[in-house]
Amino acid sequence: MPRTPAAFLAEGGAVGALMRGHDWSTSPLGPPEHWPLALRTVVGLMLNSAFPMFAAWGPQLAFLYNDAYVDVLGRKHPQALGRSFHEVWADIWHDISPIVDEAMAGRATYHENLLLTMHRKGYDEDTWFTFSYSPMRDEDGSVAGVFCACTETTEQVLSERHRAEEIGRMRRLFQQAPGILAVVLGPYHVFEIANDAYLRLVGRDDIVGRAVAEVLPEVRDQGFIALLDDVYRTGEPHVGHEMPVLLRRRPDSELEERFVNFIYQPIRDHRGTVSGIFVEGSDVTAAVLAMRALREANSRKDEFLAMLAHELRNPLAPIAAAAELLRLGTPDAARIDKTSAVITRQVEHMTKLVDDLLDVSRVTRGLVTLRRETLDFCAVVGDAVEQAAALMQAKRHRVTVELPEQRPWVNGDRTRLIQVLSNLLNNAARYTPDGGSVAVRVTADAREVRATVEDSGIGIDPALLPQVFDLFTQAERSPDRSQGGLGLGLALAKTLIELQGGHVSAHSAGAGQGSRFTVCLPRAERPEAGVVGADAGEEPRGARRRHLMVVDDNADAAQMLALLLEAAGHSVAVCNDAREALGAVVASPPALLFVDIGLPGMDGYELVRRLRQLPETARACIVAITGYGTPQDRARALEAGFDEHLVKPVHPKALYGILARLAAH
Repeated sequence: MPRTPAAFLAEGGAVGALMRGHDWSTSPLGPPEHWPLALRTVVGLMLNSAFPMFAAWGPQLAFLYNDAYVDVLGRKHPQALGRSFHEVWADIWHDISPIVDEAMAGRATYHENLLLTMHRKGYDEDTWFTFSYSPMRDEDGSVAGVFCACTETTEQVLSERHRAEEIGRMRRLFQQAPGILAVVLGPYHVFEIANDAYLRLVGRDDIVGRAVAEVLPEVRDQGFIALLDDVYRTGEPHVGHEMPVLLRRRPDSELEERFVNFIYQPIRDHRGTVSGIFVEGSDVTAAVLAMRALREANSRKDEFLAMLAHELRNPLAPIAAAAELLRLGTPDAARIDKTSAVITRQVEHMTKLVDDLLDVSRVTRGLVTLRRETLDFCAVVGDAVEQAAALMQAKRHRVTVELPEQRPWVNGDRTRLIQVLSNLLNNAARYTPDGGSVAVRVTADAREVRATVEDSGIGIDPALLPQVFDLFTQAERSPDRSQGGLGLGLALAKTLIELQGGHVSAHSAGAGQGSRFTVCLPRAERPEAGVVGADAGEEPRGARRRHLMVVDDNADAAQMLALLLEAAGHSVAVCNDAREALGAVVASPPALLFVDIGLPGMDGYELVRRLRQLPETARACIVAITGYGTPQDRARALEAGFDEHLVKPVHPKALYGILARLAAH
């Protein structure tokens, strides 16, 4: 049975039905049964396709489309049916008219992800389309229209753009990550990406696109290339912890040891095959070196503590023996003198050890207070030589002192400078064999004053020389430890000189070849005039006998101090706690009290406050005796009401000075 002229519109879904019911009398196309065969063929094909399509035919390019194209039109449907192409897409005509012209000229075109700003839903929106425009020809072969098959790719483009932005953000984060990050691809491990931390580690910035073995040839024989090969071949990750690696971080530099924590993680493609390796880790060189230094420092600390125990026990043995001799029987005067001399020397040695420890504590906590003045540096050196003279004379050293003709001046703390120089001289004496030589030389120029102490002693091992001024560092000694000391002197010397604007250095040609230490200080202008102070002397002979009191819960310490005061011609009462003292001062008021701070029940601070409230002791001289000697401890004692502050063990010279001042008043 023959088909009706409009049979090609028999199907075609909703748009086909719309075409069948459309009033074509006003359209340039006219009734569908009169359409050219070519147009009917394309429209019939288009209406029965699920792919978005449209056709524009005739001089006015009347617009025809299928159901799949309705979503592209948006609100333009159904008014777009039969209208001119230009009217339907006036909002994008300036973009597509050149493409339409190409098709009308008989040339087909293809466009992928073309950006078009459409107004199809009541507002302008950016859209992207992939499409082709093809010429449509009538029966005589002339181009009579345009056929388009298209697909909207807006979601795909936006998704890809979003993905690209995400990748960009990830790359920026990748670059800014504090740890080392890199990706290497293929069996030759070619760098695809490496972040800034990785570039800093290897010292190169031109590695992307190059193989690891090419960029870092020095790691080939260190096993890292083999590790990458294993991960690439087996697909098993590898973790390295504090792995040492030697890197030539600049083309002209030596190999430098670094330490890294890292993981080689295989990267697999969509088939599950290893295609590359993700490298992630961190440069832990600083932490490893710090831990190594900490272990070394801890080892030196342990050695120092063992040495400290030894050095403190040494003087205790003769003191204990001397005390036992005094306890047994009635020794003659000569034995008493000899025993007392032993006790005095050993107590002075122990006091020196404790003073060194306290100095270290003050220096490391920044509590050293300097009393700076303009000083004749040659005089300071002379005092230091005098302090060390006894030890050098005992070992029969040849001592030479060279001073410049014009005496240089420095601005510093006299006591601390003498301490530093005498420490260097004592070290020279200790570590120089009997009959050796010690030379002291002072030189100066316009800017600097230098004191050099040079000896012919045992020298310094080159391995120890860089650490010779470090705290607790000391050369290994023989088992008898004949030189003594705690290994603190050089560390103190360095810090004390630096606090005064100078520096100290050490030199030695090696073991057995002597040592040379140089102290350098900024030169100062000579002062116009100076005032020389004098230390308080011993108590004047024939001083008036006074009543004194000692308050200390350590019975032995209190008794020995009382005996020393009685030997100076005074009467002394001894109390072992604060309450006993408060009662005793009322019964027999003392002119001078020595009060221990660490008393049981009521401490020395509270006791002195109560003593100041009593009429019997309100104006008495009260001296604090304590084992705590920081400036803060002294300030607290004076604030509480004490007149003086002495640190245990109390030196007889300091004691006599207080008695002398008491006598003067």
